[in-house]
Amino acid sequence: MTPKLVIFDNDGVLVDSEPTAHRVLSEYLTELGFPFTVEESYRYFLGNAARTVHTVVADRYGGTLPADFTARCHERVFTASRQGLAAVQGARAVLTELRRRGIPYCLASSSDHAWIDLTLDRTGLRPLLPSEVVFSAQDVGGVGKPAPDLFLHAAASFGTDPRDCLVVEDSPNGVRAANVAGMRVVGYVALTPASRLTGATALITHLTGMFDHLDDGLRGSETEAMPVAAPEPEG
Repeated sequence: MTPKLVIFDNDGVLVDSEPTAHRVLSEYLTELGFPFTVEESYRYFLGNAARTVHTVVADRYGGTLPADFTARCHERVFTASRQGLAAVQGARAVLTELRRRGIPYCLASSSDHAWIDLTLDRTGLRPLLPSEVVFSAQDVGGVGKPAPDLFLHAAASFGTDPRDCLVVEDSPNGVRAANVAGMRVVGYVALTPASRLTGATALITHLTGMFDHLDDGLRGSETEAMPVAAPEPEG
């Protein structure tokens, strides 16, 4: 049976924002006297809520970040992202195809709504992701992944059983959240090593690959797969 709801992460899955965000974050932390490389930023912070940065800095350096660190970091990332932000290759094609098939979908991100709005507006994905299908950790009291709250909230908003949902994620915490929520999850391994997404029920290297796993393991009988056209180059 085709999923009754497909839930997408945002950063790194639909929007190619991770390289800019982690460059800015690692530079800012280093400037404050807590050196992190871009690679380390990915390893420690990819898919985590902002408060994780404070925890990691305290554990690694025994240090404390300024009270306004998160706000200032967001400002820096916002400024850098306004200069150039693109949709992930295949994002428009996948969302358009799901809409054509009549399969409901939504976005569920640990980021706040201000950041999500910026990324969708800048990449031109907003027409495919109106506000009513966009969910943030802010909607569940700031509780981000790996807690299942955000995914369960998204499913409840659509009146959908979690077992009938398919999640597309690129972070270990996102995969964990989907697992705990009782949802099947496809791991997108563009930036994250496949070894870190071992909880995913399938792995893909391009977003359109999700259609190869659309019906796998869901409740009910299988439906005939429909071909997906090759995506047009995206800017």
